[in-house]
Amino acid sequence: MLIDTHAHLDLPQFDADRHATIERAVAVGVTRIVTIGIDAASNRAAVALAEQYSAVYAAVGIHPGAATGWDDAALAEVRTLLAHPRVVALGEIGLDYYWDDTPRDTQARAFQAQLDLAVEVGKPVVIHIRSKPDPTHDAHSATWAILSAWAARHPWQGGDRPLGVLHCFAGDAALAHAAVAAGFMLGVDGPLTYKSARDLQAQATAWPRDRVVVETDAPYLPPVPYRGQRNEPAYVRLVADRLAEVWGVTPTEAAQATTDAARRLFWWDEL
Repeated sequence: MLIDTHAHLDLPQFDADRHATIERAVAVGVTRIVTIGIDAASNRAAVALAEQYSAVYAAVGIHPGAATGWDDAALAEVRTLLAHPRVVALGEIGLDYYWDDTPRDTQARAFQAQLDLAVEVGKPVVIHIRSKPDPTHDAHSATWAILSAWAARHPWQGGDRPLGVLHCFAGDAALAHAAVAAGFMLGVDGPLTYKSARDLQAQATAWPRDRVVVETDAPYLPPVPYRGQRNEPAYVRLVADRLAEVWGVTPTEAAQATTDAARRLFWWDEL
């Protein structure tokens, strides 16, 4: 059993074979896929897919790259969609200083408002952080400044209700430690399988095994041996298998650990 905790099944890359893509994932043991919204249209599409397929659940939110039109109406629509029984999280939300195509104050305003909304509706958050390797584009520090202050106001009480997940974690060991201590999960994706990912692999050996979930970010970030091709939820098994190697456990043990973590992340009482 595996859970792909982060995919984008609504995107046009899946228009030709979306049904078959979901069937392929289920056939290799992916029992649940969380498809993630990034703007108003994809939020609605994610909910529609969750209604159509029993294996699919949705998260809804406004991505920092789509936050230019953020206003009270956008907030109200996200709030309404979060009430849907197939919507399990608010996201993906956060800061993106890599593309940097939305004013940073607008990104921060949308991010903070959605964090507060998550508390209001009682849902975990899916956090997007993307930086460039220079101090003027360090979204990790800026995101954690907002996120840690929010977490301090709404502290995690332990148990099976974590605050959320840092999607496609690419921060340093200090951020990983702080995030876990504050009540967040860490999401790992295809880059864990890359030869160049030695730092990430080394970090992952020290992460608590009950606080890590596997993701694809499909259609992006395909794992080895599919680099350069479209990613899809069935390939989450390759991420989990590489994680098993990094941890020095069996694939079955890694699958069980990440599935249990996903259950806690999305506040599912059972699987």
